[in-house]
Amino acid sequence: MPTNEELFNKIRSALVDALGVDEEEVTPEATLVGDLGAESIDFLDIVFRLEKAFDIKIPRGELFPEDILTSAQYVQQGKLTPEGLAELKKRMPFANLDAFSKNPVVKDFGNMLTVQDMVRFVESKVAMNA
Repeated sequence: MPTNEELFNKIRSALVDALGVDEEEVTPEATLVGDLGAESIDFLDIVFRLEKAFDIKIPRGELFPEDILTSAQYVQQGKLTPEGLAELKKRMPFANLDAFSKNPVVKDFGNMLTVQDMVRFVESKVAMNA
C-alpha cells in the first residue's frame, strides 16, 4: 500500500500533466476547478491518468457523480435537495462536503473538490484492490 505522500505525488503528477499547471499549484487544499482550472472534459483525462498510475478501475460517475448533479429528482432551483445531498455524501465518502452542504448550489460543486479529496478517493480504491 503506497503512503499518503506517494499517493499525493502520483496524483499531483497526473494533475500537472492533465491540466498543464505547475507542481507548486497542486497542494492538498487546491480545488480542482477553482484553483487548478479543471473543466468537465479534463475530468475524463484525470480519471484515465489515475487508472493508469495506480492500476485501478474508476467507473464513470464514481469520482465525479454528475448524474446526481443533473437529476431533477435531486436538484431544485439550481440547488441539491436534502435527498440529493444525502446521495452525494453516500457516493462520495472521500470528499469533505461540509462547506458545500451549507449552500449546495450545483454550479459551485466543482469548486469544492480538492486534491486531498482525490488522495482519499484513490487511497480507498487502492486499498480495495490490495
